[in-house]
Amino acid sequence: MKRPLALLAVTLFGLPIGLPAQVGKGLLDPNSASDKQLAELDGMTAAITAAMVKARPFTNALALDAFLGEQGLDPAARGKIYGKAFLHINLNTASSKEMQLIPGVGRRMAHEFDEYRPWKSFKQFDKEIGKYVSKTEVARFKQYCFIPLDLNKASDADFQTIPGVGKRMAHEFEEYRPWKSKKQFEREIGKYVNAKEVARFWRYMTIK
Repeated sequence: MKRPLALLAVTLFGLPIGLPAQVGKGLLDPNSASDKQLAELDGMTAAITAAMVKARPFTNALALDAFLGEQGLDPAARGKIYGKAFLHINLNTASSKEMQLIPGVGRRMAHEFDEYRPWKSFKQFDKEIGKYVSKTEVARFKQYCFIPLDLNKASDADFQTIPGVGKRMAHEFEEYRPWKSKKQFEREIGKYVNAKEVARFWRYMTIK
């Protein structure tokens, strides 16, 4: 499909059909949200918000869940937060336990997420997970997930599905191609953002 035609259609999340929008949209990202945005979540106090900002970036959803548990939030309270804010899971590497942090995902659905690995696109996700749940539920699940972006092949549009990545940073991701290692990524992108932000970006990446 040619890019101009793809841009005429829009998905549920405002992303062009035909593009492998690899990072789900719709939820607040705990690693990049502002203090104010975090404080507005159910159960969040000023103290928890400050501690979260200091502790991030969290490497995965389990790390975030453990942190919130240490702050005294029980599973029910954490579940309320996850209805509005969540740290995307890597569909190709997340454990069953991590998957089950997604509201409405139990062992059976976690098994299906695992069964179809490796995931290459959300189009594939729509097809396979759509065998078990409605289109509305598939769309809801996608908000919680990401499929790693290939640093050497992803487009500007793909990169801009990452929370906090705009045109300028997407350009830098392309500028240093071909990428060969994480160390190279840390060195080059570290020219523009601090080490925490580099780490936050890296969790969405892969080099093939």
